[in-house]
Amino acid sequence: MEDRSFLLSRRSLLRSAGWFGAGLAGSAFLPSRLLADPAVEAVYPTVTNLVYDYVASGRLPGAVVALGWGSGAPMQIARGTMAFDSLVPVDLDSLYRIYSMTKPITGMAAMLLVDEGKIGLDQPISDFLPRFAKMQVQMTPDGSITSLKPAQSAITLRHLLTHTAGLGYSIIQKGPLKQAYEAAGLVPGQASRLSIPPFSGVKTVPSLAEFADKLADMPLVYEPGTRWSYSVGLDLVGRIIEVVSGQSFDAFLAARIFGPCGMASTGFQVAAAQAPRLTTNYVIHDGKTDPIDPGASSVYLDPPAFPFGGAGLVSSPRDYDRFLMMLAGGGSIGGTRVMSEAAVRLGTSNLLPASADLAGTWVAGAGFGAGGRVGLGADAGTFGWSGAAGTVGFVNTRVGLRAGLFVQFMPSSALPFPEEFPKSVLTDISAMKKAA
Repeated sequence: MEDRSFLLSRRSLLRSAGWFGAGLAGSAFLPSRLLADPAVEAVYPTVTNLVYDYVASGRLPGAVVALGWGSGAPMQIARGTMAFDSLVPVDLDSLYRIYSMTKPITGMAAMLLVDEGKIGLDQPISDFLPRFAKMQVQMTPDGSITSLKPAQSAITLRHLLTHTAGLGYSIIQKGPLKQAYEAAGLVPGQASRLSIPPFSGVKTVPSLAEFADKLADMPLVYEPGTRWSYSVGLDLVGRIIEVVSGQSFDAFLAARIFGPCGMASTGFQVAAAQAPRLTTNYVIHDGKTDPIDPGASSVYLDPPAFPFGGAGLVSSPRDYDRFLMMLAGGGSIGGTRVMSEAAVRLGTSNLLPASADLAGTWVAGAGFGAGGRVGLGADAGTFGWSGAAGTVGFVNTRVGLRAGLFVQFMPSSALPFPEEFPKSVLTDISAMKKAA
């Protein structure tokens, strides 16, 4: 779950050339409590220096990078500990709040049902959620919520997956619509037990069904299909998956994605026995870094109001890499077929409606697939997204590259790490090509 300030670093990230750009981290190799893999670090010196610099400088307690090719095991670059007051080193099995990196998982879950013919990409969602049949649109985006006009187009699954449905987001909208979302409990996310905006005083509705029903009563910000605008669309996809599949959304993910992919450490709640693996999340403000959600007393130890398909998952670097590995494998991992190759190709392709205006948005010059950004041109094959606490995850299905950054700080704009990470990966890969 992100507020606008959390997303500023993503704005720069998404405007960079194909997630990547030039630039080197200037730090040297630095000592760590964690045993490093010299072979991996020698191949990825820029990534390694970047990770070490953020930890050794005291800006972050720890960071983990998972890198892989094709179906090969992930390579780890890790430094530091679970928290500033911890002596336990982070690694591929530490747990992280991945926030909006949940969206590509939800998107691929929907693609399973599209592939099975149970819902069409361009099918009106009102076929499954009738309350969305007659939507109203604000005359002025983020203006009055009583000065409205009937929507001219039906919301489709394509719109939800690509943030072009015209739906709002309490962390994006302003004025009366933001207030209406919060008053209705349409805030699908959590960050802390502490009283911290934008979560303070907001009680989220208790079920996906109620979320969908109340969302249908809200006016749209834009006419469906006309504008890319970050929204709760992927959370609503979770409800559609429930209706279409006949399973709860979390049960569907467990049965169709987490289980087959071997992602045993991914879910919407952290079991008490696994709390020692959960890293601490920090808020950076006024030059200070304070714990916002300590691992030992995390809000994620309690069940969420409902499974948030847009921003609710906790995962490990190893688990998320397995999700990316499945996509890199055309839907197959370790001999298990999770998705058809056609479903992966479609979900990681540009699904944006031709009528959608991208000007001034985070995805201008790029495409958008099933819950994640899609590279175009020289960046073709790249698919992924980032999270509110600084995490980044992407795959290039054309060459099989997998990359993930796992840190825990909010807002993600407080440090340029999420922007620098993909650039550092490109720098090292470019060096490899020159040396070959």
